[in-house]
Amino acid sequence: MSRKASLDYPFLGLTRLVAHKRAGEGQWPKGFGHVDKTVAVGQGEEAFAALAEGILSWEIQKRAGLRVAAPPRAVVGAHVLSGFGVGNLRLPVPCEVVWAMEPQAEAGPDGTEVHMAGFGYGTLPGHPAVGEEAFIAMMTADGGVQFRLLAFSKPAGLIFKLGAPVTKLTQAGVSRSYQQAARSLAGGF
Repeated sequence: MSRKASLDYPFLGLTRLVAHKRAGEGQWPKGFGHVDKTVAVGQGEEAFAALAEGILSWEIQKRAGLRVAAPPRAVVGAHVLSGFGVGNLRLPVPCEVVWAMEPQAEAGPDGTEVHMAGFGYGTLPGHPAVGEEAFIAMMTADGGVQFRLLAFSKPAGLIFKLGAPVTKLTQAGVSRSYQQAARSLAGGF
């Protein structure tokens, strides 16, 4: 099965394009809700390296309370099955990594050099949503370390549309858990 055929949403890789823009500047697709949150999580190269490694090795999902079945590292084409819930009562959420970036320096959204690392994954059939989510570690020129969470999605099918209010609350809770996990990984504030 080709990668394009297995992913079930349009705008593949959009979160990578948005990652290179300032928060709020993303061109999100019509009909999709979106998340674009950046939080300060630490200071210095050690904090950046720890956050980047935690993102690329799925530790951020694990610290956010998800169970993760995936290859050891986020690489393009990797299939990921995570699940959230309580105990054995978990909703499976299958995804595929559509872009990945090992730590590197590049021009940031404001033109200054920024160090970035992270990945984005897209939903596969069986996921309760249709869309993409990205996890990004950034270190600015002054050594500030930030975590950026990007996502766009809409419910996958009628049953999930009917449950949209619960899904939105769940997504907000998971987003907060990711932010707390990022702070923990970076040893920061």
